[in-house]
Amino acid sequence: MNTFLVICKDKKNSLNKRLANRNIHLDYLKTLKNKLILAGPILNKSGKPKGSVLVIKFENKIKLNDFLKKDPYKKANLFESVLIEEFKRVF
Repeated sequence: MNTFLVICKDKKNSLNKRLANRNIHLDYLKTLKNKLILAGPILNKSGKPKGSVLVIKFENKIKLNDFLKKDPYKKANLFESVLIEEFKRVF
């Protein structure tokens, strides 16, 4: 099992879209159970969400991408960019 860091940046002026899809997005993440190490929003200067960070375990990047394609935020076309990097947890 590999660990990945996923950084998603929202499109401009998309807070309402994010909030409208938040609950189904969180329910979707809960399906991961122990594969999800960490998840939360990136905040702007006003403390409002402007993106998301996930630290997540998957067998490989292909399976991770398959999971991310089905995320309600992705389906809502919320993100301007998605960066995926392999991650090594030390602490």
